Amino acid sequence: MPRDATNSGAEGNENQDRGDSYDATDPTPSHDYSDITGPEDFEVPADYSFAPPEDSDSADSASPMDSSFDSADRGIGEQGRFPARRDELTAPSRSENSSRTESPTRSKNPSRPQRTGTTYGVSGPHDISVKDRLPPQNLDAERCLLGTMMLSREAVGEVIPIIGKSDVRWFYRPDHRTLFEVLVDIYDHNEPIDLVVVCNELQRRNQLNAVGGTEYIVRCAESTPSAVHAEHYAKIVRDKGMLRDLIGCANEIAEDAYSHIEEAGELLDRAEQRLFAVTERRIAGSALSLSELVRPIYHRMIDGDHHDLAGLPSGFNELDELTTGFQPGDLVVIAARPSMGKTALALNIAEHLTAVERKPAVFFSMEMSCEQVAQRMLCSRGRIDAQRFRKRMLNSEEKRDFAETCAEFEQAPLYIDDTPGMSPMELRAKARRLKAQKNIEAVLVDYLQLMHVPGSESRQQEVAEISRGLKALGRELNVPILAMAQLNRMVEGRTGNEPRMSDLRESGAIEQDADVVILIHREEYYKRDDPSLKGKADLIVAKQRNGPTGKITLTFNSMVTRFDNYSPISDPGYGGDAPF
Repeated sequence: MPRDATNSGAEGNENQDRGDSYDATDPTPSHDYSDITGPEDFEVPADYSFAPPEDSDSADSASPMDSSFDSADRGIGEQGRFPARRDELTAPSRSENSSRTESPTRSKNPSRPQRTGTTYGVSGPHDISVKDRLPPQNLDAERCLLGTMMLSREAVGEVIPIIGKSDVRWFYRPDHRTLFEVLVDIYDHNEPIDLVVVCNELQRRNQLNAVGGTEYIVRCAESTPSAVHAEHYAKIVRDKGMLRDLIGCANEIAEDAYSHIEEAGELLDRAEQRLFAVTERRIAGSALSLSELVRPIYHRMIDGDHHDLAGLPSGFNELDELTTGFQPGDLVVIAARPSMGKTALALNIAEHLTAVERKPAVFFSMEMSCEQVAQRMLCSRGRIDAQRFRKRMLNSEEKRDFAETCAEFEQAPLYIDDTPGMSPMELRAKARRLKAQKNIEAVLVDYLQLMHVPGSESRQQEVAEISRGLKALGRELNVPILAMAQLNRMVEGRTGNEPRMSDLRESGAIEQDADVVILIHREEYYKRDDPSLKGKADLIVAKQRNGPTGKITLTFNSMVTRFDNYSPISDPGYGGDAPF
């Protein structure tokens, strides 16, 4: 198309301002379109425009491989026919056509059309706010991947764990998506894979012309440097696709924010859900052979100190001996009726992990404020009567102990979040951030049933989703999740009042998802007149996926709301009701 001489100066200044490599005085676009090919009979609508990609990541930059994709017809033909790939084409924005006015000093250059509308390649149509920018893609990798799959059936098996059929959107070009689906279907039906079989299947589906015909399929196969790099090509395609998913997610979030239809809090929650949905699309690690697993397990057993725990210590000797510590990735549920000491036990464990072991951890408190949690921990660690502390009646010795405890806790890497009614999405986002920033090694939640899932149909479904979310979070971060939980009232009417796993309130999903279930039982709560029960508390390990179950006894001091390793005592201050 001839250049408009009256516009060349303005366009040249514009490109200089943008730092663009495009030469306003050169009648030929600076981008090499020799790699463009596609369906020969693809019609270009009259209101479509194209723009050369400027992203260095694009596979359409000139490369040695592109020579095999030369086309005799470059640019727009006499009849408006353009044998270009369809991802270069964009529809003009209606809002821009109707409302944008031309600047008197910056006229539009017809030979350099602008990307002003929507583009595919992202999940759904999204406006591109930055001109002349293509979504992330690598067409060379897509072609090489498809060519490798056509040349080697084994390559298809390597690719599917990385890009499954449901992930076909990660291919940028629609014709590449179609070709990939056909290859996977042929593989699933245990049929041989070669160029003839692929072309016949496409012809049977009336899709051969849609992917550029036999010639384009042959070119894809011929352009593949090696059939042994399928996994590498697949990861490139996957990563580019996930970047486009992120762009689409960001555009949707921006659109919602501009619309002002919902409250900011609701929009934020929806944004978190969208971002999490993108992260959930990542591909899990492939299966490992037994031979790959045996050696590290052997060295861990031989080289490790036989006194070391396999997981994080709780601070309670008998419990650690029974469980060998809290294992990374495990969901540990600590459950009890109200006033049995769930929060007290959780804080004692958090205190030991951070103040003694110096392991970073986060404590999500749904009931108490950060200040209340810190106060409880200080009184418990310093063995200071919480009631005397609240009344500010500490004697000089207690004040000295309190000061020493404060100094000790200043170095403890414990992070406390007191957001009430948190959703699993919000908790996951915060835990991920702390894992990245502080490398936390444990997550404690007090307590599970106080979390909230917007839009749940029933309470049982809500609790089940919370439980599954916590389990998935532990696996993702590779840290133990210690979740407090409430037991139902069935315990009260049972002879002996000893809790069971089936007493977990509102959902059976908790006991199903949990790797370890610990039930707190204090018989003295029900038999206050029995002096033999004074200060005793039982921890019932009702479930342990990878170990034995059993019961251990601890000492409970209600004055300082603290559990300790068991020792017979006669102090009347021990026992009583736990505040929580």
